[in-house]
Amino acid sequence: METAQNKIVKAALLGAGTVGSGVYQLVQERQEDFSHICGTQIQITKILVRDASKEREGIPSPLLTDNWNEIIEDDSISIIIEVMGGIEPAKSYLLEAMKAGKQIVTANKDLIAEHGHELLDSAEKYGWDFKFEAAVAGCVPIIQVLKQSMSSENITEVMGIVNGTTNFILTKMTQEGMEFAQALALATELGYAEADPTADIQGLDAGRKMAIMASIAFNSRVTFDDVITEGITQISAKDIRYAKELGCVIKLLGVARNTENGIEVSVRPMLIPETHALATANDSFNAVFLTGDAMFYGRGAGELPTASAIAGDVFDVARNIVFECTGRIGCTCYKQLPLKAADEMESRFFLRMHVSDCAGTLASIASVFGNNNVSIAQVIQKNKEGELAELVVVTSKVKEGNFNDAMMIIEGMSVVQKVSKVIRVYGD
Repeated sequence: METAQNKIVKAALLGAGTVGSGVYQLVQERQEDFSHICGTQIQITKILVRDASKEREGIPSPLLTDNWNEIIEDDSISIIIEVMGGIEPAKSYLLEAMKAGKQIVTANKDLIAEHGHELLDSAEKYGWDFKFEAAVAGCVPIIQVLKQSMSSENITEVMGIVNGTTNFILTKMTQEGMEFAQALALATELGYAEADPTADIQGLDAGRKMAIMASIAFNSRVTFDDVITEGITQISAKDIRYAKELGCVIKLLGVARNTENGIEVSVRPMLIPETHALATANDSFNAVFLTGDAMFYGRGAGELPTASAIAGDVFDVARNIVFECTGRIGCTCYKQLPLKAADEMESRFFLRMHVSDCAGTLASIASVFGNNNVSIAQVIQKNKEGELAELVVVTSKVKEGNFNDAMMIIEGMSVVQKVSKVIRVYGD
């Protein structure tokens, strides 16, 4: 009689960098768990790399290959685990793999955010699994939650902190008074930031993740190009101190809403009340908050959270292979909802500027806001510098178009020396 101990599902790993090596080690360490949970053992029998002659610590050299055909033509391999990143050749490899009868697990957020529909259609065509939990929030299992646990809920908003690097940087700026450059240097030293941190600090990484989550939550395709992104490079310690004075913290928030006038998805630094659950998510942690006050929380930066999420998907796929039920949950984008125009989106704003310290300045600025249907909720004025004063204004909720119209006039006013910062404020 065949037992869990002698059943074997074979897999190939595409990529042996930091994450790939972590996946290999985790799969090796958890063989006993695989046997009991999935009813099978998992063996990674080939690993695709650019240079097969280069030794990788912890990985036996005979597993390494630089020949894709050795993997795609090997009928014994059932699962492809892709951690090589980028669009090509990853996209072509995965499409070819599915055609050859192989299940897919990937952590490639760039690929899913831009070509997810094509890949998921291919998986549905062949009846295979296509798993990508690790592409969004590290070890936070949000994809499975959206596709299964909360699939019957009418989700109207998904918001969260989905980039551990930027959250670490903002945490250090908040808790230790660091400026951005100092905090980024520390994140790089500790391995939270890549050598080129552009995708993280400019909000691009988080934007891709929000496109994926919005597509699943609202059952309508959202691509990375549909996401408005803004990074944290211009956030200063002074902005963070003002936020604290207002009872807020600054986080890089991804916000996706399904409104009557269409879907809106953005990634921006925002002030969020200190009392909000997301305000307590610090360091490299990710957290996703869904309509109905459900929050999912866990590590989001580094190779171990990603490797853990990948291993969880491999568990799931192996179980489906054993019980012959692959392809149960495919693409959920069966709607074609419109996207809301950027000028129609609504937000509150934090505005910091240097103005003439003379009678009538605030009144003239307030008049411009009023003429453009922008209501002022709070004002802070202090830090006089010669003939100038620093003025902070927080608006009530307003359409972006109205606020932008007002700012075009304000920036040209003689009493306004410089607009130093505009940051959105989460909430009504």
